[in-house]
Amino acid sequence: MSEPQPASELSHEPENGVNGVNGVNGENGDAASVSKKAAKKEAAKQEKLRRRQEQEAAATAARAQTADSEDPLAENYGDLPLFQLQSMRIADVKDWTEVGALTEALKDKKVQIRGRAQTIRAVGKNMAFIVVREKGFTVQCVATVQPEIVSRQMVKYVAGLSRESIIDIEGTVSVPGTPIISASQQVEVQVRKVYCISRAAVLPINVEDAARSDAEIERANQAGEQMVRVNQDTRLNYRVLDLRTPANQGIFRIQSRVGTIFREFLLSQGFFEIHSPKLIAGSSEGGASVFKLDYKGQPACLAQSPQLHKQMSICGDFGRIFEIGPVFRAEDSYTHRHLCEFTGLDVEMEIKWSYFEVMDVVDKLFVTMFNYLNQNCEKEFDAVRRQYPFEPLKYLPETLRLTFAEGVQMLKDAGVEVDPMGDLNTEAERKLGQLVLEKYNTEFYILHRYPLAVRPFYTMPCHDNKEYSNSFDVFIRGEEIISGAQRVHVPDFLVERAEARGIDVKTISTYIDSFRYGAPPHGGFGVGLERVVMLFCGLNNIRKTSLFPRDPLRLAP
Repeated sequence: MSEPQPASELSHEPENGVNGVNGVNGENGDAASVSKKAAKKEAAKQEKLRRRQEQEAAATAARAQTADSEDPLAENYGDLPLFQLQSMRIADVKDWTEVGALTEALKDKKVQIRGRAQTIRAVGKNMAFIVVREKGFTVQCVATVQPEIVSRQMVKYVAGLSRESIIDIEGTVSVPGTPIISASQQVEVQVRKVYCISRAAVLPINVEDAARSDAEIERANQAGEQMVRVNQDTRLNYRVLDLRTPANQGIFRIQSRVGTIFREFLLSQGFFEIHSPKLIAGSSEGGASVFKLDYKGQPACLAQSPQLHKQMSICGDFGRIFEIGPVFRAEDSYTHRHLCEFTGLDVEMEIKWSYFEVMDVVDKLFVTMFNYLNQNCEKEFDAVRRQYPFEPLKYLPETLRLTFAEGVQMLKDAGVEVDPMGDLNTEAERKLGQLVLEKYNTEFYILHRYPLAVRPFYTMPCHDNKEYSNSFDVFIRGEEIISGAQRVHVPDFLVERAEARGIDVKTISTYIDSFRYGAPPHGGFGVGLERVVMLFCGLNNIRKTSLFPRDPLRLAP
């Protein structure tokens, strides 16, 4: 398998759709061909980059030799040469101590740590402080001139390290007499050896600036002080630095827990995981919001959801299945809660009598998830709250369920007019969330029995009123996070529903045919991972919970 090309080598590729609309890899047709002029320009760019890298390498080598050649302790510090980092040594990693494990119990013990140089501060020529960060934990390290242990040249070397460089430190743990404000660990490491593994270049943004809260910046402004505010686009342009902030470390660890709980709970309930294709012949949801591409001469698109293949899996007698995977939407939605690519958490299951069985799974799954997060992620929540304050989510032990008609009536009673047979817009959803919170003291609830006209073609109509459907949405803090329903499992009726929505039945013929050999009644739901984390943590933009967001304006980094 060939290795992926670096982004700089892909700069000539079209940014229309996903790597270009003319091919899966954007390599078919004239749109993907590179002119000689463009190729020459790119070659010159790469040569310039190569020369700059050589200059930086030479400068690094020079810095490594700045220590006095007669310093008898010169071997105890410096930039490690590349060959020492090419797996030349096989050793037990138990010799290393994680920064988060440095406690008073290790007093007077020798330790070896690796982390980033978060801050460096020299105190005269005989002492330098360096705060080392690893996995969100920090420890203060002190290099003090001592005969036959630490030289002045070594202190000078430490003071000259660049912020965010990756360093190794060997030293002895000590316990200071006063609390350490600048680090999470309440011990110090008395430095005996220090080596730079990877020296950071000049930072385009400082992690410290990116970690500030709006409240902190506002207080500084009121006090007449100037603090740097890093806006969202700048954060995303330098996402690799932005991800190092404590809040982002917390957000993505919480996101990891959400995915883990989703998987583990469903496995405990008799579900098993599938992996459906993301290249399909026709749209999976209907409509035009798909990324179209050429698939070996055939028209194709990226899947808007695993919906069709989830149902086909049920027809394959899988009974209860789930999937965690990418979902692609080509909608031009420039909102705080929409992305062109997100991670979908999808479930499908056979039902015996009613779509209420699916809502039961939703209820138990998310109450279990919320309980687990509240009990096990306090450290991560604290890190997020320091930059993005939020109140804990209010939810009930048994999730509230309202019919769509009941929700519409609550809005009307509050003076909000909505179409009783249409969908709720964003403002109506938020208002209903406010009304539900005031009346039922919950920010998490289910709204079901939606009008059929606003649901996908494969949704089963209600038995007692064909204008409504056996479907539901789930809301957190007034915003929708889940859509689910009982599916149509009768093939002729499915054809009728698809044609009524303007879908070319030929493009989903294998999907429809899968129901012709006997299909059990079934239903399911889908939820966006990023949206769950965003709303649970009370964040104001989904891009904060997407590792490297893809929206209508962003395809990099």
